[in-house]
Amino acid sequence: MARVFVYGTLKKGQPNYKHMVNTAKGLARFQGRGRTVEKYPLVIAGKYNIPYMLNIPGTGHHIAGEIYSVDEQMLQFLDEFEGCPDMYQRTLMRIQVVEWEGKGAGEARAEGELECFVYSTATYPPEWVGLPYHDSYDSSGKHGLAYVLRESR
Repeated sequence: MARVFVYGTLKKGQPNYKHMVNTAKGLARFQGRGRTVEKYPLVIAGKYNIPYMLNIPGTGHHIAGEIYSVDEQMLQFLDEFEGCPDMYQRTLMRIQVVEWEGKGAGEARAEGELECFVYSTATYPPEWVGLPYHDSYDSSGKHGLAYVLRESR
């Protein structure tokens, strides 16, 4: 099992969460909520209003998201879904645990840091750095940028 931190459309209540609970794609177990230890820019970009965490450590905000434990099948699905390595790159980042529901021996406690895989991007148009930075993502947030589902593109 690997740990993955999701901050965008794969979170609970967001348009692509359905993939996280589709066991045909693999297993993903919600562990808790967290935020990046380092600051990063989280922007909503492109004609489909997709959330992107730009891999520029030290700039932006501590990004809020959810921590999942996933099996190899789900990790492979997420790599494909996220267009890895072209659109996003899967890298390890330190995540501060905010709220923990994880169960089992050797699990982190409600406080502390974990290393999780995160899908961020270092391959983005330079003008994205000038977009507004967010500390969390909600597809129906006050930003007013409607996310376009893959099926509708």
